[in-house]
Amino acid sequence: QVQLVESGGGLVQPGGSLRLSCVASGLTFGHYAMAWFRQTPGAEREFVGCISFNEIGRLYADSVKGRFTISRDSAKRTVYLQLNVLKPEDTGVYYCAADRSMEYLPSTQMRDYDYWGQGTQVTVSS
Repeated sequence: QVQLVESGGGLVQPGGSLRLSCVASGLTFGHYAMAWFRQTPGAEREFVGCISFNEIGRLYADSVKGRFTISRDSAKRTVYLQLNVLKPEDTGVYYCAADRSMEYLPSTQMRDYDYWGQGTQVTVSS
């Protein structure tokens, strides 16, 4: 049984930082591209960042480029999202996702991801 468990969300002031973690189990971690998406009430889930199975390919949404960094640790079966210089518009539920792909360029499309976590809430407010 595949499980993706996110953690690290919380309340932070504008300009602050958070690090989200997602631990994967029940799958061969090294065979999967990993990604983060986010969703706010009333809006569609949107792509944030993704990383290829071998860490070579990394892509980001324009809205987070230069502020967010995605990384992965195969020994810990964990993917991270470092969020810096947070803005109120970054508020939302952040979801981790896994795509069984060994392409060097990971997908930014929700439909390509096979497994999803339950999400972790990030709130940016003063």
